[in-house]
Amino acid sequence: MDLHAWITQQVDATETEGRAVLVDPTPLLRRCEADRRILARHRIDTPVGAFPSCAGCGNDDWDLPNAETLNDCPELLDLAHAHGITDEILASLDRPAPPEPQQRDRRRLGLGDILATPPITTSQVPAALRGPRWKP
Repeated sequence: MDLHAWITQQVDATETEGRAVLVDPTPLLRRCEADRRILARHRIDTPVGAFPSCAGCGNDDWDLPNAETLNDCPELLDLAHAHGITDEILASLDRPAPPEPQQRDRRRLGLGDILATPPITTSQVPAALRGPRWKP
């Protein structure tokens, strides 16, 4: 379970408890709805070949994610704090792992194969083109 799932679980529990205990749960239900909207905006975004990042935090000027994982998202960390997360719980949550690299098809040429040039040999240079300090 990652930070997003933990907060979702806490919001569900808070809403269920509020409906059962409170006479007028309207303010609590509004807060739960606001939390769900933040959770919907700050979800995992996994572009192909990249690390899973937070879609709601966006990218910086270099087009790198501002929050590399959901567990690093400042908005979700603030929400989690409001729901009573501790350092121990945060440390126990799953950290998204980078995707496994795909095996390259050996039949397809890569950039290194295309740009590679055969070694230059000078043994076949005609005598007329050889200079006075020629070393084959």
